[in-house]
Amino acid sequence: MTLAHQAAPPLQLAVNVLDAQSLLAAFGTIGVAVVLFAETGLLIGFFLPGDSLLFTAGLLCAGGSGTVQGHLPLRWVLVAAAVGALAGAQTGYLLGRRAGPALLARTESRRITEGAERAADILARYGHAKAIVLARFLPVVRTVLNPIAGALAVPARTFALWQVVGGLVWTVGLVLAGYALGASVPDVDRYLLPIIALIVVSLVPVAVEVLRARRTRGTGAGGA
Repeated sequence: MTLAHQAAPPLQLAVNVLDAQSLLAAFGTIGVAVVLFAETGLLIGFFLPGDSLLFTAGLLCAGGSGTVQGHLPLRWVLVAAAVGALAGAQTGYLLGRRAGPALLARTESRRITEGAERAADILARYGHAKAIVLARFLPVVRTVLNPIAGALAVPARTFALWQVVGGLVWTVGLVLAGYALGASVPDVDRYLLPIIALIVVSLVPVAVEVLRARRTRGTGAGGA
């Protein structure tokens, strides 16, 4: 009995970095800031679950969960999310500006390479302001666009302005959407996986628009 009780803590400390509930259970509000900073500011964070983390945090602000004890404080979740996302994007931009293309050339990840190509294409297609805001809603692209913007010498003021706009819309929007759903549907955390699936599906139109733009550019170049 005593040995079993002593063996329990190591199991409780195990964290699945790909699972939003596991991250929130382990690190709480501070985990939101750290994960978003890593995902938007460091290339190694491209795999982190930013969208689902924000939405899940909003749900847990409205109601309890079997995984997270008690409610997360909405005010501090919003602050942590905004600080992590904004500081991360600005850090990524500064790294890209200083290290230039070499920063991305060193990576062996195919996903990062493809994400960098999409980020550069979005910047060229939509212009700085729209691309910086749009990238917030595209996994991987939101990680690599910031250093790409720095490497391509996007004006610092332009980047800072629109990354703040996009970052606030993304973080506040998803957290409040999760909070609204959690406040209106009892025991909504039981349906967390289907809800996260819906979030992914909701991003499909954005991805389709980006792919359509790439095909249009390719057709135009081929015709020329």
